Amino acid sequence: MRRIWTNSPAALAVVLALAGCSTSKEKLLPHNDQTMLDIWTNETGGGARAGQNARQLLDARQSLRRPLTAADVKAAPVMAASYTRMAQNEIYSQFHRLPNPDLAMYVFPHLTGSDPAPIPGYTTVFPLYQRVQYAMPGERTETY
Repeated sequence: MRRIWTNSPAALAVVLALAGCSTSKEKLLPHNDQTMLDIWTNETGGGARAGQNARQLLDARQSLRRPLTAADVKAAPVMAASYTRMAQNEIYSQFHRLPNPDLAMYVFPHLTGSDPAPIPGYTTVFPLYQRVQYAMPGERTETY
């Protein structure tokens, strides 16, 4: 018994898949004698029409500018700190620390070593419990 009707759709699918993958590099990505520097210069207003395009670009930028007020200058560091990515922000935003009260301890100035060297007073922080536990990302969302 011949099973031609079951083999023909599979063969047709293979032929179509291979035909879809066959194309030439030149047809897909045409190549000419322009370099990236030539393209950059032409697209950014360089070349023969550099003066006119540069003037239009400067005028467009100037229309978007506005002077900064004293309040803007004062608020800039605070605003930047709220969204600046730092290692500490990344860790605390993904792995929330589970409640473990921190105790602050002040160490008074003292002398240490065989030849007594003065150590200034300092404050250190350590957790109340032995280990600090962290939640998995998404495990704990409420603030504390």
